Amino acid sequence: MSKKNWPLWEVFIRSKQGLSHKHAGSLHAADEKMAIENARDVYTRRMEGVSIWVVESKHIHASNPLEQGELFEPANDKVYRHPTFYDIPDEIGHM
Repeated sequence: MSKKNWPLWEVFIRSKQGLSHKHAGSLHAADEKMAIENARDVYTRRMEGVSIWVVESKHIHASNPLEQGELFEPANDKVYRHPTFYDIPDEIGHM
């Protein structure tokens, strides 16, 4: 496989302070092992990451922003899913 044909990979990094992985960027690599090694070299140079996920871009599917109304509107009629009427004590922290 020539370098021109290497697939595009999306890189997600979990930082030492974070609880979830966040999209860090994209890179080209021949396979998943190379993608993880390159992601480590490019996106965690200062030892800030504790976990790396790579996903080949062709496997990511996203919603169409033009269809947001029909996709997200149905949730608005289920008020119980939105805890806007609950009082949360300050001791709870991040919720």
